[in-house]
Amino acid sequence: MADCIFCKIVKGEIPSAKVYEDDDMLAFLDINPVSPGHTLVIPKHHCELATDLPVEQMVVVARVLPMVCRAVVKATHAEGFNIFQSNGRCAGQEIMHVHFHVIARRTGDGIGIRPAPGTYAEGEMERYRAAITSHIES
Repeated sequence: MADCIFCKIVKGEIPSAKVYEDDDMLAFLDINPVSPGHTLVIPKHHCELATDLPVEQMVVVARVLPMVCRAVVKATHAEGFNIFQSNGRCAGQEIMHVHFHVIARRTGDGIGIRPAPGTYAEGEMERYRAAITSHIES
């Protein structure tokens, strides 16, 4: 996509601090890090949402993402990490190109990435289970 900042990074039109690259994937440091070493992992193929990503590309993501996570943890001496991925502006996606955040974590780092859990009303869980199940594609 011509106006996508991540596609421009993939093409080399915008510089980035690359930490990994192969024919299908690119990982680079986020210019606005949540913590030191905050890395973005993106497929080079432009897709806006994870649901748009072809299965073959998701397999490549599954191969590359753990490798990058291990490297971020080792390089930053982190105690743990978050993999964060948003789909759609309402979910916080700012760049409309599927991407995965790898955020190094430490106890007491002050980073708040915990959703507030809720509950289901009587019978509501079963209604959602049935509705979701009916939309599962084989």
